[in-house]
Amino acid sequence: MSKVALFALLALAATPALAADPAPVVAAERAFAVDGLALGIRDSFLKHSAPEAILFAPGVRKVHELFPSRPADQGGPPLVWWPLWAGIARSGDLGFTTGPSTYDGKPGAYYFTVWKKQADGGWKWVFDGGAPSSTAGALPQGSPPAYLPVSTTKGKYPESAFADVRKAEAALNAAVRTDTAAAYKAVLAADGRVVGSPAAPGNGPAAQAAELATRPAQMTFGPTLGGEASAAGDLAWTYGEATWVRDGKDRQGHYVRVWQLRPKGWVLVFDEILASPPKT
Repeated sequence: MSKVALFALLALAATPALAADPAPVVAAERAFAVDGLALGIRDSFLKHSAPEAILFAPGVRKVHELFPSRPADQGGPPLVWWPLWAGIARSGDLGFTTGPSTYDGKPGAYYFTVWKKQADGGWKWVFDGGAPSSTAGALPQGSPPAYLPVSTTKGKYPESAFADVRKAEAALNAAVRTDTAAAYKAVLAADGRVVGSPAAPGNGPAAQAAELATRPAQMTFGPTLGGEASAAGDLAWTYGEATWVRDGKDRQGHYVRVWQLRPKGWVLVFDEILASPPKT
């Protein structure tokens, strides 16, 4: 075999296979929800989360350090949730789902989960935390979810891709100090979603504008604290700290985002602001 042919084979083997179907991520979320009813919140969250999985409580906490000390809650008030929008990377190793939830039979909020494919081929979540969005008008449980179109743009290696995402995020974080709405409009994909207020979530420019109108005119975002890019370098999630002023009072919390690589570069396809409880 020639050196050229050998190099081509090695390059092909090193290229992640494209898996453009978000269905496995949706299936993982549904299995998680089923176990939520069978095992309770504590044990289902531990079972379906990766060792490095985090949530905000209200600061950044690792689930596998926080939850084991909590009491078992099997048989308690049921937490029910179901996916209605999902996305996945070209390489089929990173994805997300979001949808409505109910608690003890009452309308809850919209959950948001970032999923990562594991070495054994299964899926575990690495972030879970949703906004207090209204569930009014949400499609019922069992409805087929809508999908974010999979990127058709070839990305860099994950480390280089994430470095580019951090640059895009730094530019956004600097711009919101002057004009929140304008800063977001410059980077939001037309089919992206912005959440954080009690309004029902939606995709598209009109829903984005309505949600951005609920945010302060200026905000302060800290640098990217974590997240990662897909093996194909086309999808990445990030999180960091956020502070703002509401009704004359200082507020704080976190932002969580999903970025997707498109022909014009990295664009924002999901953004949520999760407020921490007010200090007393």
